[in-house]
Amino acid sequence: MENAVDKQNDLNAADMAEKIKALVRPGERVDDLQCGGFLLIQNPEHFCFGTDAVLLANFASGRKSAKAVDLGTGTGIIPVLMLAKDKAREFTALEIQEEMAEMAGRSAELNSISERMHVVKGDIKDVKNLFPHDSFDIVTSNPPYIVYGGGYHNPEEKVNIARHEILVRLEDVVSAASYLLKGGGRFAMVHKPFRLGEIIYYMQKYKIEPKRMQLVQPKEGCEANMVLIEGVKSAKSGLKVLPTINVYNADGSHIDYGKL
Repeated sequence: MENAVDKQNDLNAADMAEKIKALVRPGERVDDLQCGGFLLIQNPEHFCFGTDAVLLANFASGRKSAKAVDLGTGTGIIPVLMLAKDKAREFTALEIQEEMAEMAGRSAELNSISERMHVVKGDIKDVKNLFPHDSFDIVTSNPPYIVYGGGYHNPEEKVNIARHEILVRLEDVVSAASYLLKGGGRFAMVHKPFRLGEIIYYMQKYKIEPKRMQLVQPKEGCEANMVLIEGVKSAKSGLKVLPTINVYNADGSHIDYGKL
Protein backbone atom coordinates (compact mmCIF):
# COMPACT_ATOMS: atom_id res chain seq x y z
CA MET A 1 0.00 0.00 0.00
CA GLU A 2 1.37 3.41 -0.98
CA ASN A 3 2.30 5.50 2.07
CA ALA A 4 1.69 9.24 2.56
CA VAL A 5 5.29 10.19 1.65
CA ASP A 6 5.11 8.28 -1.64
CA LYS A 7 1.77 9.90 -2.47
CA GLN A 8 3.19 13.36 -1.79
CA ASN A 9 6.25 12.62 -3.92
CA ASP A 10 3.99 11.49 -6.76
CA LEU A 11 1.93 14.67 -6.46
CA ASN A 12 5.07 16.84 -6.43
CA ALA A 13 6.43 15.05 -9.49
CA ALA A 14 3.13 15.51 -11.31
CA ASP A 15 3.02 19.22 -10.43
CA MET A 16 6.61 19.68 -11.66
CA ALA A 17 5.83 17.84 -14.89
CA GLU A 18 2.93 20.22 -15.50
CA LYS A 19 5.11 23.26 -14.78
CA ILE A 20 7.79 22.02 -17.16
CA LYS A 21 5.19 21.44 -19.86
CA ALA A 22 3.85 24.98 -19.39
CA LEU A 23 7.19 26.81 -19.14
CA VAL A 24 9.62 25.04 -21.46
CA ARG A 25 9.59 26.02 -25.14
CA PRO A 26 10.40 23.87 -28.20
CA GLY A 27 14.15 23.37 -28.59
CA GLU A 28 14.82 24.02 -24.89
CA ARG A 29 15.89 21.57 -22.23
CA VAL A 30 15.67 21.42 -18.43
CA ASP A 31 18.90 20.69 -16.54
CA ASP A 32 18.98 19.30 -13.01
CA LEU A 33 21.47 21.45 -11.08
CA GLN A 34 21.96 18.70 -8.47
CA CYS A 35 21.41 21.26 -5.75
CA GLY A 36 18.25 21.08 -3.66
CA GLY A 37 16.17 19.89 -6.59
CA PHE A 38 16.64 23.17 -8.49
CA LEU A 39 16.34 23.14 -12.28
CA LEU A 40 17.40 25.46 -15.10
CA ILE A 41 15.87 26.02 -18.52
CA GLN A 42 18.42 26.29 -21.34
CA ASN A 43 18.55 26.29 -25.10
CA PRO A 44 21.49 24.20 -26.37
CA GLU A 45 21.62 26.24 -29.59
CA HIS A 46 22.45 29.32 -27.54
CA PHE A 47 24.91 29.93 -24.71
CA CYS A 48 24.65 27.40 -21.87
CA PHE A 49 26.29 27.64 -18.47
CA GLY A 50 29.61 25.93 -17.75
CA THR A 51 31.80 24.95 -14.84
CA ASP A 52 32.86 28.59 -14.37
CA ALA A 53 29.36 29.67 -13.28
CA VAL A 54 29.06 26.75 -10.84
CA LEU A 55 32.47 27.51 -9.37
CA LEU A 56 31.57 31.17 -8.90
CA ALA A 57 28.28 30.33 -7.16
CA ASN A 58 30.24 28.10 -4.74
CA PHE A 59 33.10 30.58 -4.27
CA ALA A 60 31.14 33.80 -3.74
CA SER A 61 30.48 34.78 -0.14
CA GLY A 62 26.86 35.03 0.87
CA ARG A 63 24.44 35.21 3.75
CA LYS A 64 20.73 34.52 4.12
CA SER A 65 19.86 38.18 4.68
CA ALA A 66 21.84 39.56 1.73
CA LYS A 67 20.44 41.51 -1.19
CA ALA A 68 22.39 40.49 -4.30
CA VAL A 69 22.64 41.27 -8.00
CA ASP A 70 24.20 39.25 -10.83
CA LEU A 71 25.55 41.28 -13.77
CA GLY A 72 25.10 39.61 -17.15
CA THR A 73 23.15 36.70 -15.71
CA GLY A 74 22.48 34.82 -18.96
CA THR A 75 19.89 32.18 -18.11
CA GLY A 76 20.18 32.95 -14.39
CA ILE A 77 22.42 30.09 -13.31
CA ILE A 78 24.34 32.01 -10.62
CA PRO A 79 21.28 33.52 -8.86
CA VAL A 80 19.45 30.17 -8.98
CA LEU A 81 22.40 28.28 -7.47
CA MET A 82 23.12 30.90 -4.81
CA LEU A 83 19.46 31.06 -3.79
CA ALA A 84 19.40 27.26 -3.65
CA LYS A 85 22.36 27.48 -1.24
CA ASP A 86 20.66 30.25 0.83
CA LYS A 87 23.49 32.66 0.01
CA ALA A 88 21.07 35.58 -0.38
CA ARG A 89 17.58 36.67 0.64
CA GLU A 90 16.84 37.97 -2.84
CA PHE A 91 18.68 38.23 -6.13
CA THR A 92 18.32 40.64 -9.05
CA ALA A 93 19.42 39.07 -12.34
CA LEU A 94 20.47 41.69 -14.90
CA GLU A 95 20.67 40.59 -18.55
CA ILE A 96 20.79 42.63 -21.76
CA GLN A 97 19.65 39.89 -24.17
CA GLU A 98 15.87 39.71 -24.11
CA GLU A 99 15.59 36.01 -24.92
CA MET A 100 18.07 35.04 -22.20
CA ALA A 101 16.39 37.30 -19.63
CA GLU A 102 13.00 35.84 -20.46
CA MET A 103 14.40 32.31 -20.08
CA ALA A 104 15.89 33.22 -16.69
CA GLY A 105 12.49 34.48 -15.59
CA ARG A 106 10.89 31.18 -16.53
CA SER A 107 13.56 29.28 -14.57
CA ALA A 108 12.72 31.39 -11.52
CA GLU A 109 9.06 30.48 -11.97
CA LEU A 110 9.90 26.80 -12.49
CA ASN A 111 11.77 26.76 -9.16
CA SER A 112 9.06 28.80 -7.36
CA ILE A 113 11.54 31.57 -6.50
CA SER A 114 10.05 34.42 -8.55
CA GLU A 115 9.50 36.42 -5.34
CA ARG A 116 13.21 36.12 -4.52
CA MET A 117 14.73 36.29 -8.02
CA HIS A 118 13.90 39.41 -10.01
CA VAL A 119 14.99 39.40 -13.65
CA VAL A 120 15.71 42.81 -15.18
CA LYS A 121 16.42 43.30 -18.87
CA GLY A 122 19.05 46.00 -19.08
CA ASP A 123 22.60 47.03 -19.86
CA ILE A 124 25.38 46.77 -17.27
CA LYS A 125 26.64 50.14 -18.50
CA ASP A 126 23.26 51.67 -17.58
CA VAL A 127 23.08 50.57 -13.92
CA LYS A 128 22.97 54.18 -12.69
CA ASN A 129 19.58 54.55 -14.38
CA LEU A 130 18.35 51.14 -13.28
CA PHE A 131 19.24 50.90 -9.59
CA PRO A 132 19.95 53.18 -6.62
CA HIS A 133 23.56 53.81 -5.56
CA ASP A 134 24.96 51.56 -2.80
CA SER A 135 21.90 49.30 -2.88
CA PHE A 136 23.32 45.74 -2.80
CA ASP A 137 25.32 43.64 -0.33
CA ILE A 138 26.66 41.25 -2.97
CA VAL A 139 27.47 41.62 -6.67
CA THR A 140 28.45 38.65 -8.83
CA SER A 141 29.44 38.42 -12.48
CA ASN A 142 30.65 35.87 -15.01
CA PRO A 143 31.42 38.41 -17.74
CA PRO A 144 32.77 37.96 -21.28
CA TYR A 145 36.43 37.00 -21.06
CA ILE A 146 37.85 37.92 -24.45
CA VAL A 147 38.64 41.39 -25.77
CA TYR A 148 36.60 41.79 -28.96
CA GLY A 149 38.64 40.96 -32.03
CA GLY A 150 40.58 38.18 -30.32
CA GLY A 151 39.95 34.45 -30.20
CA TYR A 152 37.46 32.26 -32.05
CA HIS A 153 34.15 33.85 -33.00
CA ASN A 154 31.11 31.58 -32.83
CA PRO A 155 28.60 31.98 -35.67
CA GLU A 156 25.83 32.15 -33.05
CA GLU A 157 25.56 35.83 -32.00
CA LYS A 158 24.25 35.07 -28.49
CA VAL A 159 27.30 32.90 -27.78
CA ASN A 160 29.65 35.60 -29.09
CA ILE A 161 28.06 38.22 -26.84
CA ALA A 162 28.53 35.96 -23.82
CA ARG A 163 32.20 35.22 -24.59
CA HIS A 164 33.54 38.42 -26.17
CA GLU A 165 33.52 42.01 -24.94
CA ILE A 166 31.07 43.12 -27.62
CA LEU A 167 28.48 44.85 -25.43
CA VAL A 168 30.41 45.30 -22.19
CA ARG A 169 34.06 45.60 -21.13
CA LEU A 170 35.79 44.43 -17.98
CA GLU A 171 36.04 47.99 -16.69
CA ASP A 172 32.29 48.50 -17.22
CA VAL A 173 31.55 45.45 -15.05
CA VAL A 174 33.83 46.50 -12.19
CA SER A 175 32.62 50.12 -12.33
CA ALA A 176 29.00 48.93 -12.18
CA ALA A 177 29.76 46.65 -9.24
CA SER A 178 31.34 49.52 -7.32
CA TYR A 179 28.33 51.77 -7.97
CA LEU A 180 25.89 49.09 -6.80
CA LEU A 181 27.72 47.89 -3.69
CA LYS A 182 27.24 49.21 -0.20
CA GLY A 183 30.40 49.97 1.76
CA GLY A 184 31.74 46.63 2.95
CA GLY A 185 29.77 44.81 0.26
CA ARG A 186 31.38 42.01 -1.74
CA PHE A 187 32.00 41.63 -5.48
CA ALA A 188 32.82 38.14 -6.78
CA MET A 189 33.80 37.36 -10.35
CA VAL A 190 35.19 34.51 -12.45
CA HIS A 191 37.54 35.37 -15.30
CA LYS A 192 40.71 34.30 -17.11
CA PRO A 193 44.12 34.40 -15.38
CA PHE A 194 45.79 36.18 -18.30
CA ARG A 195 43.67 39.24 -17.44
CA LEU A 196 44.35 39.17 -13.71
CA GLY A 197 46.52 42.29 -13.82
CA GLU A 198 43.67 44.27 -15.39
CA ILE A 199 41.15 42.81 -12.96
CA ILE A 200 43.08 43.90 -9.88
CA TYR A 201 43.85 47.30 -11.43
CA TYR A 202 40.18 48.04 -12.14
CA MET A 203 38.99 46.70 -8.80
CA GLN A 204 41.35 49.02 -6.94
CA LYS A 205 40.57 51.92 -9.29
CA TYR A 206 36.89 51.60 -8.31
CA LYS A 207 37.56 51.15 -4.57
CA ILE A 208 36.99 47.38 -4.45
CA GLU A 209 39.92 45.80 -2.62
CA PRO A 210 40.73 42.19 -3.68
CA LYS A 211 40.44 39.97 -0.59
CA ARG A 212 40.13 36.35 -1.81
CA MET A 213 41.46 34.65 -4.93
CA GLN A 214 41.47 31.07 -6.18
CA LEU A 215 42.96 29.65 -9.37
CA VAL A 216 41.26 26.81 -11.23
CA GLN A 217 43.10 24.26 -13.35
CA PRO A 218 41.67 21.44 -15.49
CA LYS A 219 43.64 18.84 -13.49
CA GLU A 220 46.76 18.50 -11.37
CA GLY A 221 49.87 19.80 -13.13
CA CYS A 222 47.99 21.84 -15.77
CA GLU A 223 48.16 25.58 -16.24
CA ALA A 224 45.32 27.42 -14.53
CA ASN A 225 42.58 28.46 -16.98
CA MET A 226 40.21 30.29 -14.63
CA VAL A 227 40.51 32.63 -11.67
CA LEU A 228 37.91 33.32 -9.00
CA ILE A 229 38.33 36.65 -7.24
CA GLU A 230 36.33 38.50 -4.60
CA GLY A 231 36.80 42.02 -3.33
CA VAL A 232 35.27 44.20 -0.64
CA LYS A 233 34.25 47.79 -1.29
CA SER A 234 36.20 50.40 0.67
CA ALA A 235 38.26 47.77 2.52
CA LYS A 236 41.89 47.76 3.56
CA SER A 237 44.41 45.78 1.50
CA GLY A 238 45.11 42.13 2.25
CA LEU A 239 44.61 39.34 -0.29
CA LYS A 240 44.19 35.68 0.68
CA VAL A 241 45.12 33.16 -2.05
CA LEU A 242 43.19 29.92 -1.60
CA PRO A 243 44.33 26.44 -2.72
CA THR A 244 44.01 25.77 -6.45
CA ILE A 245 40.95 23.80 -7.59
CA ASN A 246 41.15 20.88 -10.01
CA VAL A 247 38.08 20.44 -12.22
CA TYR A 248 38.95 16.86 -13.26
CA ASN A 249 40.27 13.93 -11.25
CA ALA A 250 43.48 12.16 -12.29
CA ASP A 251 41.42 9.49 -14.08
CA GLY A 252 39.67 12.13 -16.21
CA SER A 253 36.37 11.99 -14.34
CA HIS A 254 34.69 15.28 -13.52
CA ILE A 255 34.85 16.31 -9.88
CA ASP A 256 31.43 16.48 -8.26
CA TYR A 257 30.22 20.12 -8.44
CA GLY A 258 28.77 19.77 -4.96
CA LYS A 259 32.24 19.13 -3.55
CA LEU A 260 33.91 22.11 -5.21
